[in-house]
Amino acid sequence: MRKTYLLLATVLLACVSLKSYAQVPRIPEASSTQTLIQDFGLGKISITYSRPNVKDRKIFGGIIPYGEVWRTGANAATTITFTEKVIIEGHNVPAGTYSLFTIPERNEWTVILNKTVKQWGAYSYKQADDLLRFTIKPIRVAEKRETFTMAFANSSTQSSDLYLVWDHTAAAIHFQTDDDAKITANIDELMKGDRKPYYFNAIQYYYENHKDVEKALGWVYEAEKSDPKGSWFKLWESRLLLRMGDKAGAIAAATEGIRLAKASKDDEYARLNQEALDQAN
Repeated sequence: MRKTYLLLATVLLACVSLKSYAQVPRIPEASSTQTLIQDFGLGKISITYSRPNVKDRKIFGGIIPYGEVWRTGANAATTITFTEKVIIEGHNVPAGTYSLFTIPERNEWTVILNKTVKQWGAYSYKQADDLLRFTIKPIRVAEKRETFTMAFANSSTQSSDLYLVWDHTAAAIHFQTDDDAKITANIDELMKGDRKPYYFNAIQYYYENHKDVEKALGWVYEAEKSDPKGSWFKLWESRLLLRMGDKAGAIAAATEGIRLAKASKDDEYARLNQEALDQAN
């Protein structure tokens, strides 16, 4: 019985401690923190950084001096994590987590991946710990960006651009992946079993990456047998046939896709098949 009371008292004390901790007043950071997570190839890219504001200050060449290492944000140094190896501006980078520093200049930025993470600012930065340095060209943008912003754009299974934008300045870092061989092998392995769940993604990947058109078209025909009302497969049939130069076949497939989409009241695929038909005509 005494053990039961002791256990109950311990649980109650823990609850009180958690409640007290949860009620501690909080003061927000002047520069908010943001984490970006971007699917990329078979992996992910994650970035955590703090976002300072302009606040009527001169930014580059002002509070961010030209020629000096910048944490690429505020507070703790920006970190970037790759779950798979990537290619950055033509340089191979192993999977891992790195600090992302930059050295802004008026006409050129140096981008740095540093192997030491959890740094506060750039105060303890050491060039000896750099994994990689490369340069990019900044551009002036008409629209002012009050808050420092990072964003991925132009993303596909094979490449993506990371934009760094603040005030009237923007710079982009280009990422590539060499996962194609692994992805193709994965598709081949998945196609050995029940193919039905994987047809759409496999066909789409082959089409968008300009791979074996006849192989992808064969998957389309197989998929249509198991899903004869699938207007989405008619769309891919039309696109693949057009790529092969068979305009008549592409027109027939898109026309049937429109009919199937309208019959199922699927406005999206009615529109997409119409676009395919317009391209084929």
